[in-house]
Amino acid sequence: MSDVPKRTRRWTVARHAVQAAALALFAVPLLVAGWGLLGLGSGGEEAMATPAGLPFFGSLSSSTVFGIEVLDPFAMLQVAAASKTFALDWLIAALPVLVVYGLVRGRAFCGWVCPVNLLLEIMDAVRRKLGIEVREAPVPRHAKLGIALAVLVLSALFSVPVFEAFSPVSALNKGLLFGAVTGLWVLLAIVLAELFWGHRVWCRALCPLGGFYQALGRVGQVNVRFDREACIHCDACKQACLADPAILDPVLTERDVIVRAGDCMACGSCVDACPTKALAFGLGRNPKPAPAEEPAAETA
Repeated sequence: MSDVPKRTRRWTVARHAVQAAALALFAVPLLVAGWGLLGLGSGGEEAMATPAGLPFFGSLSSSTVFGIEVLDPFAMLQVAAASKTFALDWLIAALPVLVVYGLVRGRAFCGWVCPVNLLLEIMDAVRRKLGIEVREAPVPRHAKLGIALAVLVLSALFSVPVFEAFSPVSALNKGLLFGAVTGLWVLLAIVLAELFWGHRVWCRALCPLGGFYQALGRVGQVNVRFDREACIHCDACKQACLADPAILDPVLTERDVIVRAGDCMACGSCVDACPTKALAFGLGRNPKPAPAEEPAAETA
């Protein structure tokens, strides 16, 4: 195995570039309008341009693109539950996001856009540097599906969009843009949990937004494909997986040819880690192979 060349980190580099670009995309309108980041103004007492009048302005929760409103679907569901009403305009505003992530892969948001994922990758590196060992799976990864449903139920009960009240995604996104501190304490707790309790426990098992996109993710058309002949069973892909190593088991130990789990972020970490190119991105969802037939019992 020592003669097998290491793969390049092209998908990881591309993903980090997209994550940084996503942060910049929301920051640029504020700067163009003469505003400052972190909620700080700039300039004197002269009237400044309004960022809302620019072609693009907003946050990950709600944005306007050339005057068209675009909403986070999970935030929209919370508002609908909290207000006990539903408007067709809300669905139309959330539809572009649903279509894009539905066609690509739901948790591609988590892997390629979410700023919390980027922060926790940094925490991964810090923990490894410090030699701190944590549990791999202290909470089952499907727990976030129940948490997402609980958020919607609680939003209806308390008439408040519950996750938006403590979202660490907003703490990073809206904090950078507008100086908002909502969710900052949760973000700190997540960082401490990442360092001392469980490996990526928030993204893998606790984030309700991740649970929402996990439910959407099983219909995505961008999937990691598996070449069984090229695999050398080194487990480098499982060690690199940002979502949960268990989602690779159906292709590594069974007969499947693509990673089907809705948890897959399409982040490319496993593709980069594979030294024999046994994993690669592809389009479409191959039919699941039929179970292997048991050999017939010999008759006397």
